[in-house]
Amino acid sequence: MLAKIEDYKLTVARPFHGGVVEHRYPAPLGTDMHQAFEMGVLLSGSEERHFENFVMPVNPGEMWLCGAWEPHGWRASISSTRELVLQFLPDFLGEEMFDGVSWLSLFSAPPDQRPRVATERRRDEALSIAKEIRREMRERSRGWLASIRLSILRLLLMLSREWDPVSPSGRDRTVRTGNLPKVMPAVRLVHSHPTRRLSLREAAATCDLSISQFGYIFRNVMGLSFGKFCRRARLAYVAQLLLTTDLSVEAIAGAAGFADASHLHHAFVQAYGSTPARYRTNGQGLADGRPYRAIEQVDSDDYDLGDGESAAGRQESEQRPYTEIEIINVEDYETPTPAESRNR
Repeated sequence: MLAKIEDYKLTVARPFHGGVVEHRYPAPLGTDMHQAFEMGVLLSGSEERHFENFVMPVNPGEMWLCGAWEPHGWRASISSTRELVLQFLPDFLGEEMFDGVSWLSLFSAPPDQRPRVATERRRDEALSIAKEIRREMRERSRGWLASIRLSILRLLLMLSREWDPVSPSGRDRTVRTGNLPKVMPAVRLVHSHPTRRLSLREAAATCDLSISQFGYIFRNVMGLSFGKFCRRARLAYVAQLLLTTDLSVEAIAGAAGFADASHLHHAFVQAYGSTPARYRTNGQGLADGRPYRAIEQVDSDDYDLGDGESAAGRQESEQRPYTEIEIINVEDYETPTPAESRNR
């Protein structure tokens, strides 16, 4: 298992991160969990996307969706598999609706009931929009971030057109418009304090809602209870400590708000499909604890680096199963000057 823990440092002012990931060769299952919503388009190759109790094969032009703090995994099936991966906070898309259905509805459905790209026409459309997003990330012309936002909405609109918002059980999965801003204070509270054992009462008070109102609205918007949302955030923190410290599992359990090591062990296996000890052993066996390297990163310090890759960087790349290219980071939100645009 390849353990990947990322902190994209996303904020309300900088709510987006994205890039192209290239898997250089098939590798063991990798896992991740982060504060952002995630969507991706497979550009070439073949891979699997893993969720709790659900494995989804993905081919070129097909997409996946992942909710905030949702445990998920990936496994490239063949060499040279490339994917466009986009992460964003809810603020980035706001309260956009598709014919009465909020974009959040697509993410809040259970993984096996989320919309899929089902036809060759839709696959071609997804690849075309992905190409536009890649171009905007490379050029970063005036309005590039707004263009990426609109492109993400186009991808979600495409998915929503052939998706039934009514679950097999007959329950309506539609997220009500206007509900997202009501619970965002609690979401931001969890992002700021992922290890705190926040009570439903405290979260509801933060949102100026009654406990019953908050519980109902949060589940409708996020697709899970507030308690499970908090537990996922604490597990992400646990995974990070396992990879970056030598603390015992008992100490980590206490730091992350779990009753004891046994409680943590059970919750971690359920979310990640691995014991904490095995996760640490596999993850710390990787160079720098990271199974990938970013190249051609869009950063103000990288404008004059030529090919953007040093000899040391190339050697490091050879030791890792995949690379990230054409990355947008939170430091890259400043629009380049006309002179910089001409020099690129």
